[in-house]
Amino acid sequence: MTSEVAAPAAEASAANGHTDAHSTASFTALTLGSIGVVYGDIGTSPLYAFREAVVAASPGGEVTSQAVHGVISLIFWALMVVVTMKYVLILLRADNHGEGGTLALMALAQRAVTKAGTVKAAAVIVLLGVISGALFYGDAVITPALSVLSAIEGIKLVTAAFDPYVVPLTIIILVALFAVQSRGTARVAAFFGPIMLVWFVVIGMAAIPPILRHPEVLLALNPFYAVSFMLHHGMIGFVTLGAVFLAVTGAEALYADLGHFGKRPIQTAWLFIVLPSLALNYLGQGALVTADPKAVENPFFLMFPDWALLPMVALATVATVIASQAVITGTYSLTRQATQLGLLPRFEIRHTSEVHSGQIYIPRITKLLLMAVVLLVLMFKSSSALASAYGIAVTGTMVVTAMMGFVVVWRVWQWSVVAAAALIAPFLFLDLTFLTANLLKVWEGGWVPLALGGFVMLLMYTWRRGSRLLFEKSRKLEFPLADLVAMLEKKPPQRVPGTAVFLTSDPLSAPTALMHSLKHYKVLHEKNVILTIEIASTPRVDISERVRLEQLSPSFSKVVLRFGFMESPNVPRALAIARKLGWQFDIMSTSFFLSRRALKPAAHSGMPRWQDHLFIALSRSANDATDYFQIPSGRVVEVGTQVTV
Repeated sequence: MTSEVAAPAAEASAANGHTDAHSTASFTALTLGSIGVVYGDIGTSPLYAFREAVVAASPGGEVTSQAVHGVISLIFWALMVVVTMKYVLILLRADNHGEGGTLALMALAQRAVTKAGTVKAAAVIVLLGVISGALFYGDAVITPALSVLSAIEGIKLVTAAFDPYVVPLTIIILVALFAVQSRGTARVAAFFGPIMLVWFVVIGMAAIPPILRHPEVLLALNPFYAVSFMLHHGMIGFVTLGAVFLAVTGAEALYADLGHFGKRPIQTAWLFIVLPSLALNYLGQGALVTADPKAVENPFFLMFPDWALLPMVALATVATVIASQAVITGTYSLTRQATQLGLLPRFEIRHTSEVHSGQIYIPRITKLLLMAVVLLVLMFKSSSALASAYGIAVTGTMVVTAMMGFVVVWRVWQWSVVAAAALIAPFLFLDLTFLTANLLKVWEGGWVPLALGGFVMLLMYTWRRGSRLLFEKSRKLEFPLADLVAMLEKKPPQRVPGTAVFLTSDPLSAPTALMHSLKHYKVLHEKNVILTIEIASTPRVDISERVRLEQLSPSFSKVVLRFGFMESPNVPRALAIARKLGWQFDIMSTSFFLSRRALKPAAHSGMPRWQDHLFIALSRSANDATDYFQIPSGRVVEVGTQVTV
């Protein structure tokens, strides 16, 4: 899809079922909404990014104006190159039918190389998508812990007596945040935009007085200071670059939330509100530390007068909660996409809105995230310590995004290889530089997101590999559907009234549930439907393409239901569409037959023994297919079977 076609699609289509919102919401409302949802993470970076970068640039503890100017210049140009140029101006144009994000980009790139006939390249792109998705979970754990902790630490400036209460208060706020997830974010989200708009206005205005007192800090906007700092500080400059990256964490949200708001509202919010506010605030912090090097202890809050400290701590806490909410919601969306794309087992998904299908709640993910976030807070206890763990996951995701972006520019936009490389290579080089700088922090805490991402990668690989082996083994044991239908039509067993729907992942073979039903009940329904559910590589599937119906015989038909990877499969609702194709579907006279497989490790399989057991454990933890496909439990018959894998 070219960018000219993609742009209107991005703004007219809706991620997570926001079709009505896109058709009726004004451009201003979408822009305001994007400020609240998209920019929460990057908008709260000034709480800690400048401080950590200056500390890294001053290993002896002596803060110099040269270090301050170098750090400000590095931060400003990181915002300009990484965020503005790479994401706002380029990647927002690479949408998958209006959707953005790492898995949407993976599906788009995979589809492009598959059409070109390069199977190995498609496998590599899937691997890149798995790596990127896994690293996102690492980011999702660290963001709430670091953001809320850094906001609460501002209370220590009021009085040191509050110091022992920072960690307990942080945990209380985080527990409360995760506790309200089950209620949905519809009402809360309405306040996100205005609150974050106030946040950006306040942090921008607070920086003006220090800048006016020390206007020489504006010289740092010259990229010469960034280059000079890196050339003259050797390893210290490299370490500082890892801390500077904290200022651009959250940039992935620009792309991930493309489908929520569309390209133009996100771009407008960044260029006219978010970027100017962030640039002013970092300049203000720089001016403050230039005048008083001791202010590096907490330059963000020290820009405000004493009477404004408590209100700012409160506003910062709310802003960081919003930033945390955005990444939690993103984790839900990513989990649903990963499940639909066959990278994770089925999870219980609860819809918290009758209008917007994207407002979902996944209980198991919520519990796992909360436990991991609280554990991180207890382990690191301060935002400075936790900042060392931040960055690696995000830089890894950015590197992968740049690689897949190259494929899209080359294959989808039809650019030449040289032109595509010339566009993407500078960004990839910068991302790799940031990644290398952040890898220096592995032993200081950077191992946390790497370990978590590696574990999620192992789960995704095991599930994908095990599912494929199980499918191949089951196919060898199953009877061809066409032969069975011909046999049953020629010599039918006793008939019973009604319709039987047999779910199967392989439409060419007779479903296990059908074979066991014939074996044990020795009867056949008047109408029998072999149902297969396909997940498309597009976020959504048009209603006209939802159902494909093929009549195999007078009593057998084959139905294929197609859903996008951003959609929640609702089988009864989709089957109701089949009425237009001639099938008189009536849920009250229809029975759904599902095969429940009990997996056992085989003596010889395509995976190591430990991985067999891991796959079996994942399979047992998967949500029930009846709930996942939203089939009324009273209309379901489950047939058990034992399979070795």
